[in-house]
Amino acid sequence: MTTTVSPTRADALRQLEDEVTVLFHRIKRVLVERAHAVHPELSGLGLPMLMRIAAGPVRASALVEEFQVDKGAVSRHLQHLEELGLIERTPDPDDGRATLLSVTPDAARRLGDIDADRRTRLKDRLADWSASDLAALAEQLGRYNHSLDRQAESAEVRA
Repeated sequence: MTTTVSPTRADALRQLEDEVTVLFHRIKRVLVERAHAVHPELSGLGLPMLMRIAAGPVRASALVEEFQVDKGAVSRHLQHLEELGLIERTPDPDDGRATLLSVTPDAARRLGDIDADRRTRLKDRLADWSASDLAALAEQLGRYNHSLDRQAESAEVRA
C-alpha cells in the first residue's frame, strides 16, 4: 500500500510558478505568431496595441498609460502600425489638437480572422475537458488575477 504525500505550500508555490512561467513563454510565442498572421512585419507588442485600438477609437496617450510603455515607444509602434496600413488617425471631435486612433477595415478583418482561429484552437485543445473543469480553471485564474490586482492596488496606495 502506497501513501500519498501532500506537497508542502512551498512545493505547490514552486510548481505554480513553473507552470505560470511555461504559460508566459507560450503566450509570448503565440502573440508573435498571431501578430505575423495579421501582418508579417507586425511585432508581438504591436498586436496587443492593435487589439486595444480595435476595441474603440483611442488616443495615443491612453495607450501610454494602459500599456505602461514609454511615450516614444508607443509613438514608434503607432507609426509602424500606420505604415503597415493597420491603423488610421482622425481628429478628436472633443479636442481639435488631438487625434484618435482606429483600425482600418482590413485590420479589423484580419483581427477577426485570428480571433476566430484562437477560439477554434482553444475549443479543440480543451475538447476533453468537462464544462466543470473549464469553469474551475476559469474561476481559479480569476481568483489569481484578482489577487494580483489587489497587490497592485496596495502598491499604488503605498506610493
